[in-house]
Amino acid sequence: MSSESISPESESRTREANSEQGLLVAVLIMVILGVIAIFLVTA
Repeated sequence: MSSESISPESESRTREANSEQGLLVAVLIMVILGVIAIFLVTA
């Protein structure tokens, strides 16, 4: 029973970590695009 209860918890933790990494990557992409847009406008 203990092993069964531990497996779903580890899966949920890995899913949360993956979602957090995806959000961080999306934010970084938006920031980079914003910086590029500013350079294009100023140039």
